[in-house]
Amino acid sequence: MTFTADKATYLRTHATMAALAMAAGMLILWIAGNPHIWTGAIGGLAAVVVRGWYLMDEELAHTWTREGDALHGPAGRVVPLDQIEKARAIGSAVQLITRAGDKHLIKFQPDPQAVIAQIDAARASAGSAP
Repeated sequence: MTFTADKATYLRTHATMAALAMAAGMLILWIAGNPHIWTGAIGGLAAVVVRGWYLMDEELAHTWTREGDALHGPAGRVVPLDQIEKARAIGSAVQLITRAGDKHLIKFQPDPQAVIAQIDAARASAGSAP
């Protein structure tokens, strides 16, 4: 079982973030009384585009794999299946919450519910499902 970041999902997520940032920028300028509220849209779009471009290679390289009875993620993260208390979808990501309260994200998944189902099945087969 391997979970890799999906480029189309990454781009779709950033398009949503850009729309929200544009609206927020315009709202803030409107509340502040700035007569040029349209510049908030440009600023919000620019911020998300630069961020997305800068981080894309790194984020798309993140892979989570099941090795034995644990999930191994980027930066040496290891999450034993029997320590996962909850897996839930947050947008295009799956958040893993451990019994100790640690939280890990498997980001930019095209079908987060399918990822959760696979993790739950792996937990059940390892005898660690609730």
